[in-house]
Amino acid sequence: MKKIAILHYASPPGVGGVEVTMLHQARGLTKLGYAVRIISGVGGELDPTIETVINPLFGSKHPDVLNVKAELDTGRVSGAFTELVGQIERRLAEALEGCEVLIAHNVLSLNKNLPLTAALEKIHRHGKFKLLAWCHDIAWTSDHYRPELHEGQPYDLLRHQWQNVTYVTVSKPQRVELANLLDIPPHQIAVVPPGVDYPDFFKWTSTTKFLEDELHLLDADGLLLLPARLTRRKNIQFGLRILSEIRDQSSKDYRLIVTGPPGPHNPTNQAYLDDLLNLRRVLKIEQSAHFLYQLGNGDKSLVPDDDTLANLYQLADGLLFPSFQEGFGIPILEAGLVGLPIFCADIPPLRETAGPDALYFDPVQGEPKRIAEEILRVLQGSATARLRRKVRQNYRWDTLIREKIVPLIE
Repeated sequence: MKKIAILHYASPPGVGGVEVTMLHQARGLTKLGYAVRIISGVGGELDPTIETVINPLFGSKHPDVLNVKAELDTGRVSGAFTELVGQIERRLAEALEGCEVLIAHNVLSLNKNLPLTAALEKIHRHGKFKLLAWCHDIAWTSDHYRPELHEGQPYDLLRHQWQNVTYVTVSKPQRVELANLLDIPPHQIAVVPPGVDYPDFFKWTSTTKFLEDELHLLDADGLLLLPARLTRRKNIQFGLRILSEIRDQSSKDYRLIVTGPPGPHNPTNQAYLDDLLNLRRVLKIEQSAHFLYQLGNGDKSLVPDDDTLANLYQLADGLLFPSFQEGFGIPILEAGLVGLPIFCADIPPLRETAGPDALYFDPVQGEPKRIAEEILRVLQGSATARLRRKVRQNYRWDTLIREKIVPLIE
């Protein structure tokens, strides 16, 4: 696998959009087997598996860098600039030794350290590594930075296309902006947006991470949560029929997550479980109706703890609760707590709790087809659900790295 360097003025644990992007790029590429080296002016060690090279001359706060920038901002290019470029060139060449790819964040588009930009241009001109110019900010098109820029070198390094460089922006509008500046077709610039890390953001448990690894829940078009033990009064077979209709009507990858194991107090529950598994097979939803207990180790069922169950509520798009009989219905409260739409049986305890704020159905005489139509109407008509699905499927760091960054590297 290739050795990849990631360069910026600062690196994690510094907090900022670029630093966060570097962090996830480094971790994600390392996970895929690449050797990663972070190079920056200020930062710290991330992980023993990620090499870190810190040299203040690569940053934006070193006194020599600040002194030269003060001159450059007025349009003066002095011998101090030339001398600093030489110093940085030697240090940067050493830091890049052995690297086959360099991801340079903002160095080709921002004027925080123009001696670093000039040094990189000289090294790349004679080097053998592939250069990806990640442009988060564009100085020449910014009202904030534009007064600091002047005609000629080294300022033109930020507005002229470098040869044999792959330019990357973080959005399509920014791609157009950079293409106009560099006078190149927009299609020559890649777009790779930042992402989110579900496990970190929601503090996933090891069990939740295991479930995602096994079931790929984040790839689903819709997730319905049915938190119940496998007993007949929970009416889970009705939930399976509703799921089947939802999938047929939408032609989308909707899933149902049933959290509990067979109830322990009734010997007939095992027969009920056999009925559910047979119905799942008949409906051809074996890969979309997930009984979590089946994912246990050996004879031990998988039963989510409270933290894992909270993760599942945060992950789901709706609560499906078709129970015939409940004394109260705690899942209604839990769904309300995280803002999930509730699709539940029209029985007095659930109606008392949810009031007018749920979609009710008859758990005995109701038609799964009609219920599925109503659930799809709610989910497909919800801006929240649509955005959640979009983020889940398109803006995960692991997906972005695998589908967008790796092709650029390779």
